[in-house]
Amino acid sequence: MVAAKRPVLYNSTPALRWSVRSKPISELKRKVLVIGGVVLEKQASDVVILHTEALTSIADYFVICSGNSERHVKAIAEAVRRETLRRFGDRGIVEGETAAKWILLDYGDVLVHIFQEDVRAYYGLENMWRDAPHVPQADYDSPDVGHRASRQPESINVIHQAS
Repeated sequence: MVAAKRPVLYNSTPALRWSVRSKPISELKRKVLVIGGVVLEKQASDVVILHTEALTSIADYFVICSGNSERHVKAIAEAVRRETLRRFGDRGIVEGETAAKWILLDYGDVLVHIFQEDVRAYYGLENMWRDAPHVPQADYDSPDVGHRASRQPESINVIHQAS
């Protein structure tokens, strides 16, 4: 059994932030970044990606975002489904598509929660996972990450902000 290496930490502000530089990104991280790019391209609001691997066995990442109407939520979900199938061959499992108040796309290690804004505020999912490190938006808000990307990003930064 090989012991896991501890990440190298880089301080950026006094005790409030730290980032971890990883090795070249895995297929899972690439999928998360692509999903983040797709929801941003579909103009989802308040996009948050949480790295929950150390906190739960449910999933390694949660992607949480909001749409401003039933139609917008469905369009975001459809774009994510189409792109994950095209890029990764992953169909996932879809829940809540009929009502479109909260659509859950389950890709095993990645859960994508697409809410209407009022439903997201009611459930407060981010508060349940507030100890999870956030993936910075700069990592998935670029032309290199979106579904039209011609190359893949080489690394990912994880930032944790103390509450």
